[in-house]
Amino acid sequence: MKTRNLFFTMLVALVMVATTQVFAQETKMVGGAAMYPTKNIVENAVNSKDHTTLVAAVKAAGLVETLQGEGPFTVLAPTNAAFEKLPEGTVANLLKPENKKALKGVLTYHVIAGKNSAAAIIQDIKDGGGIAEWTTVNGQKLWGMLDGDMVQIKDQAGNVATVTIADVNQSNGVIHVVDTVLLPEM
Repeated sequence: MKTRNLFFTMLVALVMVATTQVFAQETKMVGGAAMYPTKNIVENAVNSKDHTTLVAAVKAAGLVETLQGEGPFTVLAPTNAAFEKLPEGTVANLLKPENKKALKGVLTYHVIAGKNSAAAIIQDIKDGGGIAEWTTVNGQKLWGMLDGDMVQIKDQAGNVATVTIADVNQSNGVIHVVDTVLLPEM
């Protein structure tokens, strides 16, 4: 009887700890929609009014299944306004079926394997003496730095994106919203 009660008590404690960790991840608002840490990257992104261009691009590149996968992924998610900063016609051109490979290259340049919280990114920057370097899923490099307390990400072309919303936790990773599209070498 004592063993059964001890087992039951330990089981309840384990469930409480696991439940607390899941609910401890904050639900954030992005693009007017709640981003639930229990949903995957795609399930949340499709609800953000600020990421309709990104979602359309992910679909056109055939990356929906990948970003619904187990991960974990760190996604630097450019807003619609970030895409609008690109030269006129760039997005429309990238969305053409014949440019699927280039589009996929741009999008996977915004993904880093693993779940990298804002605190981990800042620590990488500090450990790197003010600059962190990451290899993206497409195999090219990105660099992180701080401007005051703002995290900035620099691409290979010299463009700099600022993280505007950090730590949007997902079931398969984390999203950090950025204000600039990062461009790999083509």
